[in-house]
Amino acid sequence: MNASFLDHTFDLSFPENLDPKSTAYLNGKFLALEEAKVSVLDRGFLFADGIYEVVPVYQRSPFLWTNHLRRLVRSLAAIQLACPLHEEDWTELVHRMIDHQPFDDQFIYLQITRGSARRDHAFPQTVRPTVFAMASEFHRPSQADRENGLKAITVDDERWLRCDIKSVSLLANVLARQKAVEQGAHEAILIRDGVVTEGASSNIWLVVEGELLGHPRNNFALEGIRYGLIEELARDCGLRLSLRERSPADLARASEVLLSSATKELLAITSINQAPVAQGRPGPVFQRLRTAYDKAIEMQCLRAQRAKAAAPIN
Repeated sequence: MNASFLDHTFDLSFPENLDPKSTAYLNGKFLALEEAKVSVLDRGFLFADGIYEVVPVYQRSPFLWTNHLRRLVRSLAAIQLACPLHEEDWTELVHRMIDHQPFDDQFIYLQITRGSARRDHAFPQTVRPTVFAMASEFHRPSQADRENGLKAITVDDERWLRCDIKSVSLLANVLARQKAVEQGAHEAILIRDGVVTEGASSNIWLVVEGELLGHPRNNFALEGIRYGLIEELARDCGLRLSLRERSPADLARASEVLLSSATKELLAITSINQAPVAQGRPGPVFQRLRTAYDKAIEMQCLRAQRAKAAAPIN
């Protein structure tokens, strides 16, 4: 008798690019990543009913952590999920995760779902949320990416109407990013009803007539943590900045296009739909902001080192 699909044993081997022994956190316990198990009835698995955060860490110091924590709390409130930890407990969790890892530069992934319950669209009662965290080594953008920039394509923005929530429901983003990969590009720039919103996994900035343009803070785009930072850096660099709707015509006439995200930091986009952006190389606005961005990271690491040195020894 031939074995049926139902009798097939699937390969559950651990991904090659992750250390199965690295320390993760799940519902109150620190454990090896390979030992972290979540119920198949978890609403994050069944409904994508949850939110997440990605926190970059430089020299064992979480970058802009307070801002990440605020957004995490906002996202939980937006999906009507009570925050399962106090702010000081989130901070302790992140620092303990950092301490457990062997690498100085890393990023911490946090995910909170509504928990495990019988499958039903309505919120379950008296169910504890699932809280998960893991860490990965952070390979910062290469010198080649800084010097040459990235390639992008434009695609229709087919996501839902609450893009301001950092939801684990990322299928539309995944499909857009896959289109970019299949066309040899790094990112997909999303356009909804004649408005450039953001990238599949980044915020998008345009330089038009010397002014830096970002998408307004609304429900059509996620307010990246680098939003506030870039506003601050732009002021420090003497750059004009405006948050307003940008059209495909703005994108076409932009002298520079930039992207920002936790893991890509700040990089130039030098090609869109196989056509060069202006001269096809990173421009002066990028260079000024990139220098200021690196300085901000350096200063935070220095402050963290000083605080650690001044802290009393237990």
